[in-house]
Amino acid sequence: MRKIVFICSAIVLFAASAYAQKEKPWTDWTDKDVQKMLTDSAWAQTQKELSDASGPSGPTITSAAQNGNSANMVMSDKDKSSSESGETMGRKNQTLTVNYSVSFLSAKPVRQAFIRFIEMKNPDTPKEKVEERRKFIDGDFSQYIVVSLRLDGNDRKKIGPALQLLTSSKPEDLKSTTYLERKDGKRVEMIDYRAPGPDGMGAKFVFPRMVEGKPFLDGNSGEIRVYIEVGKTKLTRRFKVADMMYDGKLEY
Repeated sequence: MRKIVFICSAIVLFAASAYAQKEKPWTDWTDKDVQKMLTDSAWAQTQKELSDASGPSGPTITSAAQNGNSANMVMSDKDKSSSESGETMGRKNQTLTVNYSVSFLSAKPVRQAFIRFIEMKNPDTPKEKVEERRKFIDGDFSQYIVVSLRLDGNDRKKIGPALQLLTSSKPEDLKSTTYLERKDGKRVEMIDYRAPGPDGMGAKFVFPRMVEGKPFLDGNSGEIRVYIEVGKTKLTRRFKVADMMYDGKLEY
């Protein structure tokens, strides 16, 4: 009985959080709201790679939902200090993680989350700079779908090479291993790529929004799958198109 009550409570809390994200003005989002939007929402998912630091076994791939929480976008100085201490004192029993956060940067709520994050971290930014930065939220993505990929975690031996690969890759290196796929099997290939930069938004994979004269997605598309290969790691994230409505509009 207790287990049933716990599950029901978790469902209620998740629904309330999702409702708050969509109903609360983005300028009032908390850090928790922002993190959820960027890692575990209708427009973002996190694939977590786990491995045991003390054993030779291979990594285990899970999703943020399966682990009961989302990957944090950044670590505080205190968290970093604790992590480094843990690596030194108890590495043999440590579970190493790499979090791959995939999000639709061309979806307005994701852009709002990134700008909100920047503004919370820089509260003294001059008004003129704030207004200039916010123009990104209303940018024109009518011709493109942009998917962002960000990495974090405590497995530095894997994160370093993965970031190096993303930084040095060119569009032609990734086209054959990166695509979007609808539920009906129709795929669209990547047309451009931007390596991770100082904006903190990660690597950016660009796809055409219009295919054969029509938007690649509409209300009847059912599901969209994002597939990206980073070295030997295969990222597959599925999004329900019906959940990607925001302010009465399909955002992706």
